[in-house]
Amino acid sequence: MRGDEVAFAVLGLPLGVLGGVYAVAVLYAGVLLSLTVLGLPFVVAALIGARWIGRFHRRLVEWLLDETVPEPPPLPRPSGVLARGRVVLTDPVAWRVLLYLFLRLPVGVLGFLAAVGLPLGSLWLVGFPAWVRLLEPGPRPIGWSDVLAVPVGLALLAVVPAVLRALSRANRALARTLLGPVRSQQRLRELESARVTLLAENSGRLRRLERDLHDGTQAQLVALAITLSLADDALTDQAAPDLGRLRTLVDRARGQTDDTITGLRRLTRGIHPVALDGGLAEALPGLTATAPVPVTVRLDLRERPDEAIERAVYFCAAELLTNVAKHSGARSTELTASAVDGRVRLTVRDDGCGGASIGTGTGSGTGSGSGLAGLAERLAAVDGVLRVDSPPGGPTVVSAELPVGL
Repeated sequence: MRGDEVAFAVLGLPLGVLGGVYAVAVLYAGVLLSLTVLGLPFVVAALIGARWIGRFHRRLVEWLLDETVPEPPPLPRPSGVLARGRVVLTDPVAWRVLLYLFLRLPVGVLGFLAAVGLPLGSLWLVGFPAWVRLLEPGPRPIGWSDVLAVPVGLALLAVVPAVLRALSRANRALARTLLGPVRSQQRLRELESARVTLLAENSGRLRRLERDLHDGTQAQLVALAITLSLADDALTDQAAPDLGRLRTLVDRARGQTDDTITGLRRLTRGIHPVALDGGLAEALPGLTATAPVPVTVRLDLRERPDEAIERAVYFCAAELLTNVAKHSGARSTELTASAVDGRVRLTVRDDGCGGASIGTGTGSGTGSGSGLAGLAERLAAVDGVLRVDSPPGGPTVVSAELPVGL
């Protein structure tokens, strides 16, 4: 039981009463005033206020319950008083805040009773034999109430942490459901973020490809052309050709050609791995065969995903296995991949030291935090989700879930 959970439960009663009164007053007064000129302006003002109240409760939930609720998008500001009033009246965020305030009242009362009422009742039961004898003069025999009061009081005190944790989970779920953006808005925000990530990744990949072609392959081809030109000069020499020099130039040209082919293969491998031509069933075992840490592979690929999904799963597996070798200190790894019922699931589990997390920039498990954050963004671009379970000391389990098709 944490102190911030107790504080949230204690504040639940006054905040719940104030919020419930506000929600009921808005609805009641809005109905009464709906037939007058003041009705709509009153409701508009109340809904704007509900948005501010929702912001306060989001901050409170984040501060005391460690639950980050996404900020809803701001209200549009069309021109014209009537248009702005219509936008406020049809704002789903404000109406959901009113529903949150209405439901927060009974949950807040239960939280206050759990944080204050149960401990006080437990103390009263534990001290019941003494209270009775202090309040009643004269001797009093020991009865069943005296015998049962102490264990019942201790039992009630023991369940207080569990009750508070359950109510905290309920408050987190209530805040996530009603204080954040509606599902359509959240989905739109996710798609916009995925589009930005995908565009940035593709732009960076194209820049790297252009740089590698300019600095590597192009320079190698220029060197090859110079070598062939020198060989041509040696052949067209009016005197007898210098066969030793000519052989040296031919050998150099052959080596430069091999280097150029190797560089081109490396570049094309980053665009589309050749191993994926046969699907994940062939690509993943080949990928794990070259991993520095022994990998056990379990595949259940009943459906073949789209090409973009296969590429995302392949690069995700490659990066996770690389992170295992770099950060985890693991002695064994298990890779599981399945494609069933329209979903692709990839799980990489290692027996390393754990401590990995998304977005912290730290961690020593299957992947460092910053690397996992970038991987999560790339998966989001194809509607995928990355989950990490990595307690200190391990084991670390990183799973990715994607649709079979976009």
